[in-house]
Amino acid sequence: MPMYMDIHEIRGATAKDVAKAHSADVETQRKYGVEYHKYWFNESCGKIFCLCSAPNPEAAASVHREAHGLVAEKIIEVAPEIAEGFLGGCEVNSAGAALVPGGAGNERDPGIRTVLFTDIVGSTQLTQRLGDDAAMAILHVHDAIVRDALGAWGGREVKHTGDGIMACFASAVAAARCATRIQGAFAQHEQANRDQVRVRIGAAAGEPVENHLDLFGSTVQLAARLCSHAQPEQSLVSNVVAELCIGKGLTFQDLGEVSLKGFDRPVRVHAVQPSGDAAPAPR
Repeated sequence: MPMYMDIHEIRGATAKDVAKAHSADVETQRKYGVEYHKYWFNESCGKIFCLCSAPNPEAAASVHREAHGLVAEKIIEVAPEIAEGFLGGCEVNSAGAALVPGGAGNERDPGIRTVLFTDIVGSTQLTQRLGDDAAMAILHVHDAIVRDALGAWGGREVKHTGDGIMACFASAVAAARCATRIQGAFAQHEQANRDQVRVRIGAAAGEPVENHLDLFGSTVQLAARLCSHAQPEQSLVSNVVAELCIGKGLTFQDLGEVSLKGFDRPVRVHAVQPSGDAAPAPR
């Protein structure tokens, strides 16, 4: 069956309220051939995101309507592998709430994710200048460095873009530190091998269901645009990422508002400043 994710905006809702509503969904779902798998609750924003398998969106909505009357503001179809890539196969608590991937204890996951893109600068020119074999060797170096950093900081690779990688983090701080680690590793590689490979990075944070009809649509688009806008060896992040990193020992340079393709309004952009804190988080 197709998989769907919806969004409810319920100001003042508590974890107990949401757990009760999910329980009612589970009691009602079989009548409509639906299975509600789990939900993410962002209590500070009053937003709930439900993931289910259903024959169609109308059936999913019917379960909510009959179970508790809280019909979703929006429902989108999602590919299971994409949902897994962004949100991970996270565990749930006894109430059906998703828990923070890799988190300690019973910490509920609000569903916020930071999407990060890497891009090898001038990859096409490198292929033309060095040949296919040498360019492929550079790509292997890139992939190894990025994947090592993702593993160190809990990032999930969503897909390979050909000359870069798109990854996802449950923590904006981990994403920023991962970017620092990646740039530092490429600098070390250049010193050791006299092989100049430069990478640009962009990262943005957001909610699963936004204005687009895709999972994390606006967040993915913004992260990609920030990556394209970055200078060689530079990592740019959205204002949301910078705010989520306040007090975490990271330094950013505020670059002000920048006009990016596909966005009606200028976007506030920050550059991640190099630091010595690129070691992985303690496990």
